[in-house]
Amino acid sequence: MTQQSIKSEIRQLLKERNAVLLAHNYMRDEVQEIADITGDSLGLSIEAAKTDADVIVFCGVHFMAESASILSPHKTVLLPRLDAGCPMADMVSVEELKVLKAKLPGVPVVTYVNSSAAVKAESDICCTSANAVKVVRSLSEGELIFAPDKNLGGFVSGFIDKKFHLWEGYCPTHERLKPEVVKELKKNNPDALFICHPECNPAVVALADHVCSTTGMYDYCKKSSAQRFIIGTEAGILYRLRIDNPDKEFILASPALICPNMKLTSLEDILDALQTMQPVVKVPEEIRVPAKRALDRMLAIPRD
Repeated sequence: MTQQSIKSEIRQLLKERNAVLLAHNYMRDEVQEIADITGDSLGLSIEAAKTDADVIVFCGVHFMAESASILSPHKTVLLPRLDAGCPMADMVSVEELKVLKAKLPGVPVVTYVNSSAAVKAESDICCTSANAVKVVRSLSEGELIFAPDKNLGGFVSGFIDKKFHLWEGYCPTHERLKPEVVKELKKNNPDALFICHPECNPAVVALADHVCSTTGMYDYCKKSSAQRFIIGTEAGILYRLRIDNPDKEFILASPALICPNMKLTSLEDILDALQTMQPVVKVPEEIRVPAKRALDRMLAIPRD
């Protein structure tokens, strides 16, 4: 089958199944191209919950499909590649988190949405890379546990005078971007702005002209008068950046910024998932309810 015929069959099956196709910003170009909605992990789950679709096909990694199941328990959530995981999410377990909570009784747990449903269920509140500062500020306590991303937690701690107990987790893909590479790029492209994700190493973040989430990057680059940008996040983001800004140039900060898990899902995988209605990701109620409480507490914080 040609790529175009696969896409046509996917669109037909989506219609027949009353399904919505979600693609994370880091997915392959051809997957983003065919998606009904593209965006960041939690944003996609929120949008999917608003639709009248019976089926959610989530092109992302496992914790993202879990978030969709948490927010849409009555919908069928398909994850085309069940082996698409997240190394950072795997760096924290419920058992380890319980041990730390026992050592720090009464200290609230702020958990990045890049985590399993089970870990969210053990948390007081969740956060995204875009709202982490606001979430931490919303807490009345003077100290907190921040899991699992030490880089994001460290970045947030620079804005708030509270004691942070940082989990020793990180995103291997973002961590591969080295400051010396960024310095060389900036030197060779003095007119380009360097924008990076807060999951990057602190030494890289210190070099940035702007630090923000993936969604923030789309907004920033569109509004900026600059014509050239060095992008410090996963390569998949370039697809939409270039479509939205055809007159601007985007330079990937490093060829190492490719997440193998995000690139697993192919058009063939999506077609197979819709044909077989497998694999299904379903979060059990005993985990879903407390996990949703942590997400709801975050979503209740007023936006700007």
